[in-house]
Amino acid sequence: MRTETLSYGSSPDQVVHTCYPESIPVHRPAPVAVLLHGGWWRDRHDLHLMDPLAEGLVQQGWVVWNVEYRRTGKGGGGWPQTLEDVRRALNLLRWRIGRSTEAGHPSGVVAIGHSAGGHLGLLAAPGSPLTGVVALAPVTDLVTSARDGLGEDAVADFLGPAAGETVAEEASPLYRLPLGVTQLVLHGTADQRVPVEQSRSYVEAAHRAGDPVTYREASGADHFAVIDPEDEAWRVASSWLSERAYG
Repeated sequence: MRTETLSYGSSPDQVVHTCYPESIPVHRPAPVAVLLHGGWWRDRHDLHLMDPLAEGLVQQGWVVWNVEYRRTGKGGGGWPQTLEDVRRALNLLRWRIGRSTEAGHPSGVVAIGHSAGGHLGLLAAPGSPLTGVVALAPVTDLVTSARDGLGEDAVADFLGPAAGETVAEEASPLYRLPLGVTQLVLHGTADQRVPVEQSRSYVEAAHRAGDPVTYREASGADHFAVIDPEDEAWRVASSWLSERAYG
């Protein structure tokens, strides 16, 4: 496996750890998995949360972009700059795919986002090179998340303490539908960090808006089972990815 670190901005947090399979067929470039870690947008968590998934995906023939972004705390993140970072990373990916077949297949670029990373993947999808999004226990509604104090009041840190409901709606995938890309939403029924009701409400609204969304619930799974490559919950996502590797 060959690795490379790319920068898409001047901040030390504006980087991507890329991993390439040992061999990529010349006639068929590899699909690309864009990993977006969770952690309620806070700088105490970083892209290494997704390292186990990255390793497994590379072994399955994917090019992996494990994206870091500015987060709240001392990293200069928040709304909307954290989302802008993800968009900049995706624009860099678009540019590299346009220059080299080794960078990946343009018809198979899928974001895999967990929790707050699922939130960012969904919001960044329109107008990006993404052909699909896998949202794992995603934060989809910042209005109810703020009201319920989820993530130890993480929404207030992310949006700013003076942000009102209008800003929270603007920053919520639930209120930005349709996104126009194929999606898999996967959520554990025993999730105590992001309630499964967020995904249920999001998927219902996405279907009404006409988005192609597949929804799966992992019975008894907690918030982190969906990013454990050894857990049955992740195997649901892995199967979906295998079927849609090239769009």
